[in-house]
Amino acid sequence: MNRFQIFALAEKRLLIYNENKNNFPEYFSEKLNLFLTHNIHSFLDKYMNKQLISRKSAGIMWLVASFFYAYQYILRVMPSIMLDDIIKRFGMDAATFGQFSGIYYIGYSLVHIPIGILLDRYGPRKVIPICILLSIFGILPIVLAEYWLWPILGRAITGIGSSAAILGVFKIIRMAYGEQRFARMLSFSVTIGLLGAIYGGTPVRYMCKILTGEIVVYILAFCGILLAIASHIAIPETSSKKVEIADPNEKKSSIWSDMYSVFKNGKVMLICFSAGLMVGPLEGFADIWGPKFLTQVHNIDSAEASFITSMIFVGMCFGSPVLNFVAERFKSYLGTIIFSGILMFSIFLMLIISMLTTKVSLIIGFIMVGVCSAYQILAIYQASTYVSEHVAGITTAVANMIIMIFGYMLHGVIGLVINACGGITLDVAFSFGIAVIPLTLFLGTLGFSMVARREAKVRAKS
Repeated sequence: MNRFQIFALAEKRLLIYNENKNNFPEYFSEKLNLFLTHNIHSFLDKYMNKQLISRKSAGIMWLVASFFYAYQYILRVMPSIMLDDIIKRFGMDAATFGQFSGIYYIGYSLVHIPIGILLDRYGPRKVIPICILLSIFGILPIVLAEYWLWPILGRAITGIGSSAAILGVFKIIRMAYGEQRFARMLSFSVTIGLLGAIYGGTPVRYMCKILTGEIVVYILAFCGILLAIASHIAIPETSSKKVEIADPNEKKSSIWSDMYSVFKNGKVMLICFSAGLMVGPLEGFADIWGPKFLTQVHNIDSAEASFITSMIFVGMCFGSPVLNFVAERFKSYLGTIIFSGILMFSIFLMLIISMLTTKVSLIIGFIMVGVCSAYQILAIYQASTYVSEHVAGITTAVANMIIMIFGYMLHGVIGLVINACGGITLDVAFSFGIAVIPLTLFLGTLGFSMVARREAKVRAKS
């Protein structure tokens, strides 16, 4: 602590003393203790625990973390680009391919909380490069293995490594910019990441045509190695030790008891499961099955199909601020989520019954679906309002984990339905497979309607 900080503390203590010197000593002690426990924490966090980072360094480390977020999106959508090559190389049917593409979300979601703990303990400079290398290691079995089991395991490893992308962005924004600019910088990072999802489709598909799938995988792996090196250089070392003042009135709880309190909360679980059921347009259609569906059923060129499907990611770029504005304007987060579910259900129903046939109508419809897909942010926030403040962070991690697990399940179910109806070569099989998405959208919207109805009853009683 430097002399300016000591002087500031002494001045505040003197002020308290002058205000309370005529009172009883115990009153003065109580007020002084209250001041220390509620103000010194933030004071020390600001001046002693925060590593001073220059504006240039902050921008570089933020960009590197955001590029990793975009890179993992490219790896996420890559199976849809190489679908035919992967199926032919490993002799997969639609069900097995659904397992291959969807197991990414199992790896991604299961390590969400552990990686968050590792980032806090060891810092992003150590964790992020290792996770980037894990992501690279996971894609290599596509070109090196001969049996389909190894690419599936590799896909899970890619999901594990990719989990550090968004968590690393959270950590680095707080390190470099603090809480005041957190929302603004996070929105920029999400935009960069979604641009990776968009351009992970069309340009990589062109590369696959010009070169070969194997060369494209090696190029992506090489770019990942460069990104890992850049992250290790750009991100500064952080100390895991932190100066703290213990509050004698604060009751400590373990992470396991906190997680138990989240999982036993009925409202939180209903919101998480309902949000997971509504994830199909983004994590079932846009990232894997969408381009092939448009090519097979609507006879659209593969490059154009990839571009049209990527409009869902374009819409989501704008969806977060738009839905947040609507929810705050009408003071109804649940109502906004329900409206989004109804709109996505309607668009996918029209898609399946061939009411959206022109490219313009598909683009407009998918942009609207993308905007509505940002309901996830509102749902995670809504879940965090049903728990105490000290477990709000764990609640958001659990909610995101459950939503991602549903992404895996939807991939597998769509693949199973397509396979049961005749395989990916039949138009009707694809239509039945994609019909899973509006069905789950209906169920998810119904779940949120139940939560809204309970909230209305509580308000009526009060």
